[in-house]
Amino acid sequence: MKRRIGHSILAITIMTTALATISPAITSAARAQSTAPRAEAVPGAPEMPYVHPDKAYLFAHMTKERYGVLYYSVSRDGLHWEQINSGRPVSEDYHGHPSIARGGDGRYYLVGNNSDEDPYIRFWVSDDLISWKPYGTYRPDLTDIPGLPHALQRIGAPKLFFDKPSNRFLLTWHTATVPGVPEDPERYWASQRTLYVLSPDLKRFDEAPRRLFDWDMATIDTFIQPEADGSAYCAVIKDERYPSYNWTTGKTVRISCAKDLLGPYPPPGPPISPNFREAPTVIRAPGGEDWLMYYEQYAGTSYGLSKAPRLSGPWFQVSGNSGVPAWNRYEMPAGLRHGSMIEISRRQYDALVKAFPNPR
Repeated sequence: MKRRIGHSILAITIMTTALATISPAITSAARAQSTAPRAEAVPGAPEMPYVHPDKAYLFAHMTKERYGVLYYSVSRDGLHWEQINSGRPVSEDYHGHPSIARGGDGRYYLVGNNSDEDPYIRFWVSDDLISWKPYGTYRPDLTDIPGLPHALQRIGAPKLFFDKPSNRFLLTWHTATVPGVPEDPERYWASQRTLYVLSPDLKRFDEAPRRLFDWDMATIDTFIQPEADGSAYCAVIKDERYPSYNWTTGKTVRISCAKDLLGPYPPPGPPISPNFREAPTVIRAPGGEDWLMYYEQYAGTSYGLSKAPRLSGPWFQVSGNSGVPAWNRYEMPAGLRHGSMIEISRRQYDALVKAFPNPR
């Protein structure tokens, strides 16, 4: 990522008061002056985020007040986010944990469900990310999953990934095998396993669902992201076991990378997030040098951020949403919950802001 290093109070003031809006003047200055190489950065010094002239980001999410309803936030630099449409939903038809994938036909596909008890996974399609229309449904047969006997008819947080090399969609979700009880609700979550199915068009689906991972560990919120150089597919997961001295990685975001889309995936690496984080989503920073991994401190408390040059790491946590603007490297509106971030063009960004304005 291109950086501009500054030590003065003036630099701090510029960063903390102007960057949140990412005005054209600031973004032009960032492009012109963010030339310091990574190695020369002074630890803890203020940073001027790089803003690509032709790129932006969309965060499709729900909110703490209205769980499962579709809202939008946008960003030019991937770090400073603004909710649009004056905080109102952008669709009253959609319900679920928003996950968007762009298909080989150039259209955008959105997946969700009405609840974990809903037997159907539901799809919407859009040409412009502004207007969504129903596309179809899929009812997975969970009665005979290899390696997962007694699967409950429950579908948690379905997510979409479009694999360009194979021209196929990978649909993932989590399913439990043990019902929760008041005296031990965690046994339900400890029984969650990630399932998948492939499809060329979200109309036809290959065979029956299968487990994505061979290892016997509770996982939820799983999605796939290829490394930037195409050398690996990385499964981003939430380790759903409860944390303890015997399992210190419980309720953290972790990553497992494999050569092929369907693995085999090795046991995941160390935590990227603190404990009690979930709903991860990842984008490539505008300069193309870093990955930005966001994750929610549930339920709807705030979003955290970790950064790495490669999905395989090394990862470190970024300061933000601290309540002290001068300390923040990123800022996100309060109350945002589960969703997915995607890169969009500046033209798409302008169209979204126009379609869903925030009156000044």
